[in-house]
Amino acid sequence: MRRELTALREQMRKHNIDWYLIPSSDPHGSEYLNPHFRCREYISGFTGSAGTLLVGMDEAYLWTDGRYFIQAASQLTGSGISLMKSGEKDVPTVTQFLRDLSENKSSGRLTLGFDGVTVSMKLGLELSGMKFNIVSEIDLVDKVWQNRPCIIPSSIYDLPFSSVGKTFEEKLSDVRVKMKNKTADLLLISSPEEIAWLFNMRGNDIEYTPVFFAYALISRSDCLLFVSQKNLPPTFRLCRTKNYDCIGSYLQTLPKGKTLWLSGKRTNFALYVKISSPATKGPDTDSSGAVKIIDEPTPVEMMKAVKNTTEIASTEHAHIKDGVAMVNFIHRLKHSIGKKEITEISATKYLLACRKKQPGFIEPSFATISGYNSNGAIIHYNATPETNRMLEASGFLLIDSGGQYIDGTTDITRTISLGELSCKMKKYYTYVLKSHIALASATFSPGTTGAELDRIARKPLQSIGLDYNHGTGHGVGHISSVHEGPNTISPRGGNIAFLPGMITSNEPGVYIENEFGIRLENEMLCVRRGGERYGFKTLTLCPFDPESILLDLLTEQEKDWLNTYHDNVVRILTPLLKPKVAAWLKDYMQMG
Repeated sequence: MRRELTALREQMRKHNIDWYLIPSSDPHGSEYLNPHFRCREYISGFTGSAGTLLVGMDEAYLWTDGRYFIQAASQLTGSGISLMKSGEKDVPTVTQFLRDLSENKSSGRLTLGFDGVTVSMKLGLELSGMKFNIVSEIDLVDKVWQNRPCIIPSSIYDLPFSSVGKTFEEKLSDVRVKMKNKTADLLLISSPEEIAWLFNMRGNDIEYTPVFFAYALISRSDCLLFVSQKNLPPTFRLCRTKNYDCIGSYLQTLPKGKTLWLSGKRTNFALYVKISSPATKGPDTDSSGAVKIIDEPTPVEMMKAVKNTTEIASTEHAHIKDGVAMVNFIHRLKHSIGKKEITEISATKYLLACRKKQPGFIEPSFATISGYNSNGAIIHYNATPETNRMLEASGFLLIDSGGQYIDGTTDITRTISLGELSCKMKKYYTYVLKSHIALASATFSPGTTGAELDRIARKPLQSIGLDYNHGTGHGVGHISSVHEGPNTISPRGGNIAFLPGMITSNEPGVYIENEFGIRLENEMLCVRRGGERYGFKTLTLCPFDPESILLDLLTEQEKDWLNTYHDNVVRILTPLLKPKVAAWLKDYMQMG
């Protein structure tokens, strides 16, 4: 039993709380968290990026998805917390589980607690509609977390126009057109990614995502930014500002009868309570005494998802630099294996060093996954000193990594042969590649969703009885979060149609527990093809492993795609590589 869990239960008992919910979130619904908000990790010991913890007085449960089943099972051993495998048959969702609890009459009316700052408005309203007594104003984790990291706001900086292509004023004008069409008087933006995009600024408040904590409140004639004012660029003159912590009290003073547009997924429940509980009732109060809320994704979400021509050109430049770093890494790895001691962690460090040599590199875009053989079968494996394996001259190294550059965000996975491979490894690698090519070369009609595209990618693997327990692709931000919607390619791809200008990953895989994992990932740009058709242009520039491919299993069309892709990699990267590495790259492409 984890002592942190025991301490939390003591606080629950003190505050008469029967169940306490701890999501993996912050006040803005971020994926990656500032250390201050890693409450679920602190209490549970599970370090994956996605998960929800529910603690009762005698039981505790952690929900996470297929990327983390193996990791979570290992890290929760002996913790007193049961693993709930999201998406598996007969496993209820968190909300289904809670609804069943609330309707269990034999238990009486239970009290459910959570920190409303880290629960979305959407989830908070759903929980409030259940038969619980709700306590949402208390952060119990803070009461037991000794030496909890503080939030230290980072310096905020401007992006060059060559990276963004539109001024803040132009973007704001576009936003106001959308507001008028929606008949919204006010727009509240809680997403740091959306605010960073709108203002053409970046920061470092969240690891792997160069954004800053802020809220923006836009009207038809005014714009107010709630932010750490002392950390703004000295040249900042874009709009009025207030301190970050003033947002709640300010929302309580909104003129009643106005229509406020916000995203219930990114606005936290505590702010919703402020909006719906005005501090005073003034002359603007209507008969209902309430602000009307439009709960929909903000217009900025789609605006930033469809990249403009400058953002696309800038991103392509970032991928060239990232390709140079990756080729230098693979060259060094191939020439050092069996001769020098290399581990999963030291390989990760060397790849980071390769990226740091590229101009304009900011930071990794997520924690690198570096898994050798059986560790590669853990979809989101995190090498630690306890699990760190020595690389040998055989088998596969799966390395999933990316970079944030001043001109774009990259995300790439390569599975690299380190020596002798079994026929099974080569066959599965080739079929993962076939699935990758199927999606990369697909053409489709306007209106096509990610769920439809996902089926195209899985078909080659499913033809031999294989599949993977994760989505095929996610949207990628522009010098922002590496995982951004609304575009996604997965069985749960929703009703968002793909549009030219969207950038999405393409990452099918195969994971054989206790043996090996294979994933091959590029970023792709949705483009117009001939007639009324769309397709993809691959942005990532890095060779696939020719020593792992069984060419006889590829069709002529697949071979043509692969040869064209590799020709582009060699042509574009060769002038930027040292002669020794460039010569190796050319020879490497002729292997297999």
